[in-house]
Amino acid sequence: MKKTTAAFVSEFMIYLLLLVGFNGAVWMGTVWLRHQISETARFTKQTESRLVAVERRLAETTARLAGEQSPQTLETKNHEMQLGLVRPAELHIVRVEESPERRLAAKRNFEIFTKEVSTGEVSVQFGFHDPGTP
Repeated sequence: MKKTTAAFVSEFMIYLLLLVGFNGAVWMGTVWLRHQISETARFTKQTESRLVAVERRLAETTARLAGEQSPQTLETKNHEMQLGLVRPAELHIVRVEESPERRLAAKRNFEIFTKEVSTGEVSVQFGFHDPGTP
């Protein structure tokens, strides 16, 4: 009977040690995950602060650019530099209603896509386009 009790106690101690080891591993995993979460939060906070700084610089640059493009500033620089530029007459100004991107794409690709009137098909021409020519 002593041998059975000793075997039971020995087996119980092994299970107890395994349980303590497993519990320690779970706690170590929990500590590691919390560390990872805090590192990620710190990195996110740094990234957000850099983003705010970039957005602030962009807003400052946009405001400065808008100030430099104001008619008064342009006229002052024109006078200071003695350029002799004058405002265009209203009849020389052409207002374009369509999208500027579509207009430029159509202008650039005019020769590539041509419609055949007789068949209604679209033919595509590929060739070298010299950027210096319109």
